[in-house]
Amino acid sequence: MKKYYQYLGLAFIMVFSFYYTEKIANIVLNKNPLMQEINKEKDNFKIESVNAEIQGDYIIPGINGIEVNVKDSFYNMKEANIFNKYFLVFDQVKPKISIENNKDKIIRYGNRRLKKVAIIFEEENSLSNYFKSIEAKASLLVDNNTYKKNSYFEVINNGLKEFRNLENELNLNKENKNICVINELNKNICKKFHNYLIEPELTLNSSNYIDIKKNLNDGNIILVKSTANLSDLKLLVKEIKYKNMELVYLSEIIKEENDNYS
Repeated sequence: MKKYYQYLGLAFIMVFSFYYTEKIANIVLNKNPLMQEINKEKDNFKIESVNAEIQGDYIIPGINGIEVNVKDSFYNMKEANIFNKYFLVFDQVKPKISIENNKDKIIRYGNRRLKKVAIIFEEENSLSNYFKSIEAKASLLVDNNTYKKNSYFEVINNGLKEFRNLENELNLNKENKNICVINELNKNICKKFHNYLIEPELTLNSSNYIDIKKNLNDGNIILVKSTANLSDLKLLVKEIKYKNMELVYLSEIIKEENDNYS
């Protein structure tokens, strides 16, 4: 029993010693002129996070905030020993309300502050081949029969009976974005797997290009039906470029990471 208390006392001394040493090191570090300069300037680079917006069953993704990682920035500038904003290191700060803790809510479009549009194809055909030819980003709905490893597109699990099997395969191949484009058949299983629930705001079919063009906006998620006309898809891409929007993957348009200092 005596040895037990000796070991316990030794452990306490070691823990206290590490804590005390680290505290002294931090005091010395904070007195360094370079560290003081970083602390003085850090708030000039801070960007507040934007909360996700919940509207009933729906949610609009927020945006992470940005703040200076003071210690990492100091060590990044230590060799030159002079403040240089280009050597600042930044951390992402998650919003208090986020899609991450509201996965039961449905996402219809990405953040309107970002000039991005996401296209989803129902299947591989002449429409998707056009996107390959212009090297544009898009996402593709797949099931166990249509999934191909290392596809050109970002693949989205659209299976039903074998949903779990395809999820496992996508995980194994590191291609799973944990996203569902929901319908009445897959909604419950998508919720069970805690996937992001997507209900595209716009759907391009064989006869509604004019309506799509009128409603085209930043953050749009557009499902392209297999019945859509290739000529309409080409016009849609031109309109997206004309409005200076960027074509991105579905996972990109819903993400909350802030790209300002990435």
